[in-house]
Amino acid sequence: MFSPTSQTAGLLDSGVLERSVAAQAWTYGWAISRDTPAPIQRAGYWEVRVGKPEQTTRYVLPHLDREVLKQLVADEPAAGTWLKVCAPLESVSPLLSKDWKIHAPEFLMSVALARSAESLAAGYRVHIERVGALLRATVLTEDGDLAASGQAALDGAFATFDQIVTDEAHRRRGLGRSVMAALTNGALDHGARHGVLVATEAGAALYAVLGWATVSPVTAASMPVELG
Repeated sequence: MFSPTSQTAGLLDSGVLERSVAAQAWTYGWAISRDTPAPIQRAGYWEVRVGKPEQTTRYVLPHLDREVLKQLVADEPAAGTWLKVCAPLESVSPLLSKDWKIHAPEFLMSVALARSAESLAAGYRVHIERVGALLRATVLTEDGDLAASGQAALDGAFATFDQIVTDEAHRRRGLGRSVMAALTNGALDHGARHGVLVATEAGAALYAVLGWATVSPVTAASMPVELG
């Protein structure tokens, strides 16, 4: 569990999340959401041992520390190693060899959670449940088909929003907003005060409309895996 220090508690009360706080909250929440072992604190980064063929280990750097990054990539890591660096691509890519695959831009975002009206398009219903430290929200059609879903990992004052997905056949009906509203209200009910997430470029545009602020660009890179 990520517990804010007394120094960061004031930041939480002010409604402002400093980048290292947001990055740490997201890293711990992501591990809960994806059911991995808890992150390991290293000097200048966190290590998450994911343990899957397509992603064995991920390293999350809250800032671009060139020496730390050079150390991590000095001997080319094994296939399935991922980097998440809270810095723009143009600052990170020169430090990586051509063997690394650079992924689409991402954005670390945060928000002071506020209760939201759960409006829902006609013909749909939303269901939310808590499973351990996870809140799961699903939007179903009247026939019971899954139209949209998402989850939030609860960790003290933080809720990490993850895997917010709307089925292609049900897009442009505000269902993503409905999932976010349901998760936000549920997170507040369980004591969370701040939301964090890492979004794609398209997702960031939606979340910005909902009041989320970009804390930092995120550069994602991985060592490719050849799946037979």
